[in-house]
Amino acid sequence: MLVLAFLTAITVAGSVFYSGWHLLGVQGIKTERRLDSTTLFDLVKLSFGVVAGAGALVALIVAYRRQRVDEEGAVRDATRLHNERFTTAVSQLGEVSPAVRLGGVHALAGLADDAPSPELRQTCIDVLCAYLRLPYTPEGQLPDGDTAARHEYLALREVRHTIIRLIRDHLRLDTGHPHSWQGHDLDLTSTVFDGRYVSFAGAVFSGGNISFTDTAFDTGGIDFGDCSFRGANVSFERCAFATSPVSFAGATFSGGFVSFEEAAFAGSSVDFARTTFSGGDVSFVGAAFSGSAVGFVSSTFRSGRIDFQDAAFSGGQLHFGQARFGGALVGLLAHFTDCPVIFEGATFADVSDLGRMTAGAPTA
Repeated sequence: MLVLAFLTAITVAGSVFYSGWHLLGVQGIKTERRLDSTTLFDLVKLSFGVVAGAGALVALIVAYRRQRVDEEGAVRDATRLHNERFTTAVSQLGEVSPAVRLGGVHALAGLADDAPSPELRQTCIDVLCAYLRLPYTPEGQLPDGDTAARHEYLALREVRHTIIRLIRDHLRLDTGHPHSWQGHDLDLTSTVFDGRYVSFAGAVFSGGNISFTDTAFDTGGIDFGDCSFRGANVSFERCAFATSPVSFAGATFSGGFVSFEEAAFAGSSVDFARTTFSGGDVSFVGAAFSGSAVGFVSSTFRSGRIDFQDAAFSGGQLHFGQARFGGALVGLLAHFTDCPVIFEGATFADVSDLGRMTAGAPTA
């Protein structure tokens, strides 16, 4: 580094000298056989100036190296402190007391916010998601009359719903916010959501891989209303929505890939009202809608692809009333049994393709 710095300094000095020589139009250097006192003094000053400049350059480089060492030491100390806090918070999650577990959840969330690197923040998020994936007995499978088991279930459910709320709140923060979890991975594969209403409303999924694959939603309702999907890969593949109202009302799909492939909607209302599709792919390939009312009322299909290939609709209805189709590729190569498909009030302008029905259900 010292050699490189000296060479750089010499190169810069030479360039400045040559530029001045050229601009002044100098033809040559006047030589003198004998030095007078003034010239000798100038040479001495020049010598001392060169030495001082070299010393200043060395001091600058040494100070820079010292700063780098101090910064690396600070990072090591921050990482060490993070690991100590992480160990304490994780141990709290394994405690019997629900209050201690709740404390561990909040400690991990705070630790993720203070993490010195994105990798350490991702580790905290992974632990919270892993807690939700742990084996869990939903309310409907509790033994009848077992008060202790029900109290334990309610306490555990409170911890789980706190984690869900913390994830949602961090996904609502702006991308530039220092505590935003946007862009990080969320692995909620095979998680069981039950009990009270679950809300991810207003969350922004902008990057990363979000997995709800094989998840069971047996709640009072699941809300993804006003969410923004832009650039993330989100999977709801093989999810089971059992009698739970599902809302994506007001959501925006503007990039990435969102998959509902082979998801099962049984007796639930599926609301995509006022949803905007302006890029990316949304796939309902192989999804099953049994007795479900599926609504895209007043939605806008501007660009991207929405694919219902091989989806099965039995009972219920598929409603595109007041929807606006203006460039998105909508494929309706689905199977319909006793399920009307409604386009009342819908408008079509420059639509690329609207697919076709494979089992002609009545269309209003």
